Amino acid sequence: MTIRLPKFPHASFVLTATVSPRNRHAARTCVRFASNMPRPYRFHIGASWQAKPPDPPSKRHPIANNTEPFAPDSPIGIWRDKTLSRPKAGSSKSAGEDFFYIEDVSLIFADAKSIGGAYPLAWPMGAHVPRTSVCEECMAWRAGDRPTQDYEDREEVEGWELSPSECLALAHDGVMRERAVLAGSSTACIINLNASNGVLRAANLGDSGFMIIRTSSVFYRQASQTHFFNCPLQLAKLPSHVEHEDMAVDKPSDADLYETKLRDGDIVIAYTDGLSDNVFNNEILSLCSLVSRAGGPEDVQVQTMADRTVEYARACMSSKVRVSPFEISAYTEAAAREGLFYRGGKMDDVTVVVALVREVL
Repeated sequence: MTIRLPKFPHASFVLTATVSPRNRHAARTCVRFASNMPRPYRFHIGASWQAKPPDPPSKRHPIANNTEPFAPDSPIGIWRDKTLSRPKAGSSKSAGEDFFYIEDVSLIFADAKSIGGAYPLAWPMGAHVPRTSVCEECMAWRAGDRPTQDYEDREEVEGWELSPSECLALAHDGVMRERAVLAGSSTACIINLNASNGVLRAANLGDSGFMIIRTSSVFYRQASQTHFFNCPLQLAKLPSHVEHEDMAVDKPSDADLYETKLRDGDIVIAYTDGLSDNVFNNEILSLCSLVSRAGGPEDVQVQTMADRTVEYARACMSSKVRVSPFEISAYTEAAAREGLFYRGGKMDDVTVVVALVREVL
């Protein structure tokens, strides 16, 4: 998929992330462009995903077992099925407990978490944070909610864009109000790529993330946010019967923010922890380099990069002899002292979105 915004000869406004009508009075960040605008940018986007084998019902939280997916004819269900109908390699039709959203030039990730020991500050001791695809699907949907055509002051729609942190806050608020989501938790990564000035802005909470490859090296990689080993920061919705007092729950404002100017040829790779727990930076670089050297249409290249990266991550997950980033993290963070031992890869859902940046001459 190629995304390009038109070149405006005069001062104009571009909307790159929108919010639903009920939130139209939220704080807004205005972005204005002078008449001597820089050349617009084009982004070639590829996405791929693979779900891990489902847990047996005996290992799932009761809430997850009793949660029904969004109906196919509901707004979120229609959007979910359309998102998952994107062409890709691999047979998996589901993203498992990951989800993503591509809207114009915004990339939105939501990755539901079942924390190994349960984050005690956000969940009662001895319980597990329930995993449910409903939670992250709703999170991604809410982050990309579209405005309707009957906005009051319609000109405002063309005069401002929401920052990634504002999108995250509004998405969290929407999930908290969504009755179909009984409980759950999710990490989130929201990336905005501005096609008029080449600026990337991001808000990341938890251990999903992104990296920027420039001139065959890693220019930037977003650090993950964790409370302790295998326990990322997360946005949680607790069941109504759970007492909230004396519980510290992560907030959208805890997200790390990042902004940079992209260059022609940059590759932006956004991912869930199914990739970062199993594949090293140099391996991702090698995969992208091999695809680039093979040539071909750029839309095909980015899709191939995404597909090959997901396939390689899945292969690494199944290895019990290969040293993985997850195993190194476990050793580094002294998980063994807590009686936790890990070997090889970590089985998980994996989602990868690749964007190739081109400056239009």
